[in-house]
Amino acid sequence: MFSSLRIRNYRLFATGQVISNTGTWMQRIAQDWLVQSITGSSAAVGITTALQFLPMLLFGLYGGVLTDRLAKRRLLLVTQSAMGLTGLALAVLTLSGHVQVWHVYLMAFLLGLITVLDNPARQAFVVEMVGPHDLRNAVSLNSANFQSARLIGPAVAGVLISAVGSGWAFALNGLSFLAPITSLLLMRTGELHTSDRAPRGKGQLREGLRYVAGRPDLIWVIVLVGFIGTFGFNFPIWLTAFVDHVYHSGAGTYGLLNSLMAAGSLIGALLAARRATSRLRLLVGAAALFGALEVVAALSPAFWLFAALLVVIGMCGLTINVTANSTVQLATDPSMRGRVMSLFMMVFMGGTPVGAPIVGWVTDTYGARIGFLSGGVIALLAALGVGLVLARAGGLRLQVDLRRGHRALTLVSRQGAGAEGAERLTSAA
Repeated sequence: MFSSLRIRNYRLFATGQVISNTGTWMQRIAQDWLVQSITGSSAAVGITTALQFLPMLLFGLYGGVLTDRLAKRRLLLVTQSAMGLTGLALAVLTLSGHVQVWHVYLMAFLLGLITVLDNPARQAFVVEMVGPHDLRNAVSLNSANFQSARLIGPAVAGVLISAVGSGWAFALNGLSFLAPITSLLLMRTGELHTSDRAPRGKGQLREGLRYVAGRPDLIWVIVLVGFIGTFGFNFPIWLTAFVDHVYHSGAGTYGLLNSLMAAGSLIGALLAARRATSRLRLLVGAAALFGALEVVAALSPAFWLFAALLVVIGMCGLTINVTANSTVQLATDPSMRGRVMSLFMMVFMGGTPVGAPIVGWVTDTYGARIGFLSGGVIALLAALGVGLVLARAGGLRLQVDLRRGHRALTLVSRQGAGAEGAERLTSAA
């Protein structure tokens, strides 16, 4: 489960990231609650989320091209430093009493611009630290790292917001980036599995798109996470609305619900770290269950049931993330990894500027339950649709066997499925 931690460079990276991620989650909670407090609008929270992810939608592919060209460790030193500065700037504005909602919008957008480079660089840098053999384990541990921080960050943020206000959460987030910067500086560069950098040249963006277009095992994974990311992962909107309008509570309850989701996500990440392989059927199944559970949670009559379902939703959401991420990375040529991962992150995160305002409007207009329900229905339909496409392309069909002692549902090969693409999808499934 923890095999990647035997590598010194990765241990340094993981230590720095858990501190920084804790600060990041503190800022997320404080930012969402600050916007909700200033405006009283779920749509405004959606706009903040949208602005943070809009640069990924607009410029994500260019970030991948630059990642393939540049030394990833040096690039991360720049991006992590810039992220820290945005947190400190928002802290100064809030603590001085001059913060307005447009300030939060601006900082969210600037953070999104930095993320355009930081995300693909961090994704591609993992394999340089651990090598291809430990990549799947390291991706899972990265997610466990992120979710461990999510357990701590929202809880601390809830206490800070209630006691001294949002500004100190922003300040601590800015200072937390000293940890990853230090870890990057302490790394032994001679132990990195550096890959050849792509030379400067024309057409590299189109080359990356053509590469993915010719790989159905990549493109349908990216399509699925696009639907899930755009419509199924709008928890800042839904949870603030449920806390404010359904349960009539405060920032402490909001932090608690986020921590419960993080607990489920951490369990999902540790389970993923134990798996030796990533299969498409696991991805599709987790996505379908994720959507179905969101529907059930939206209709749950009691707070305790809603809170318990968030734990399982967190497990499923993390399983989707880790399985899709490791599947795409391991199936991609190293020279194309930055561009492919930037497309992956652009679709997964960049769909938020489209989905968040829509989901925010639905939530404001029809209520928190209908808003959550709509996201779950779309996620479920996307999982079923992509599952059918992958099964058909891979020459698979669903076999139902109700006999005692037999598996009720099994995927079996169709006769005549022998094409190269079908073989690849069948193997992945």
